Amino acid sequence: MSPPPPFGRSRKRAAQAFDAALDDAELIAARAALAQGRWQAARGLLAGTGDDWDRRGHRVTVLAAEAYSDAWARDWLLAEPDSADAAVLLALALVQRVLRGKGKPPGAREACLAAAGLAPADPTPWLGLLLLERDLGAGDEVVRIFGEVRHRYADHHHAHHLMVARLAEQRAEAGPDPLHEVYDFANWAAEEAPADSPLAILPVIAHAERYRALAAAGHEPPDPAASGHWTGRRARQVMKSAFDWWLEWEHEGHPRRLIDLNFLAHAKVCEGRGAEAAALFHRIGEHPTPAPWSYPDRDPYPAFRAARHSALGTA
Repeated sequence: MSPPPPFGRSRKRAAQAFDAALDDAELIAARAALAQGRWQAARGLLAGTGDDWDRRGHRVTVLAAEAYSDAWARDWLLAEPDSADAAVLLALALVQRVLRGKGKPPGAREACLAAAGLAPADPTPWLGLLLLERDLGAGDEVVRIFGEVRHRYADHHHAHHLMVARLAEQRAEAGPDPLHEVYDFANWAAEEAPADSPLAILPVIAHAERYRALAAAGHEPPDPAASGHWTGRRARQVMKSAFDWWLEWEHEGHPRRLIDLNFLAHAKVCEGRGAEAAALFHRIGEHPTPAPWSYPDRDPYPAFRAARHSALGTA
């Protein structure tokens, strides 16, 4: 038997497997330029994105995660003090610093509000605040900020995912609750959205996030496939509705569709529906996402590969 690969090499390969940019080639190129201090590429990217709010939120969030994006955004603002794009990049970069434990929340909040003042119609500064307050903020404040996002763009994909993740954690210590508010929220959002909106998948996201919270509280096994969480009558109906929606409305162009596909594939694996999971893995290709393969506390890349190999029948 050959020895396992060195731990460091395995870690490096896993890190390379997960790219928050997903399959956005223009974003990947602009991010590489920004990492070298060439903010003009980010300027062109965001100008070209316009008011495609899901894509703008996705691109700004990924650019902001770069280690020195706050410094480059400040340089950009020095050159163009009235640039809403530079202001929102700086705001989300400061949010990312706080989330990494390297910044102070008041400065990030102030930057988000300043960016919102420069572009009143843009939900992205409010997305930054929601990212910040998802863990730090009181419930009423989180709901208020989510309302600001929805007021500007009612179907905001990332904002709905953040709200589901937060709601799923409420009262996890009390154990399973089929009437938990996260399910009601996800169903409401899916019903309110247009028929072709990817928010139709939100009940699946809610199901996975609730499993994560329950498993962390000791109410579900650490192996999701060993859990009955996906096999009850209600869960099966949620999975069927979401898969049927995907078959009819698959969105090749949505910037965050691969996140939905990973959640849906994970659900189908846990449900034991290998053929349906295989179709989703073919669409995912080489774009796995850490969530939900990491749930509740797993190494996501091996979990993804094992699930994909099982579904596709590959070694």
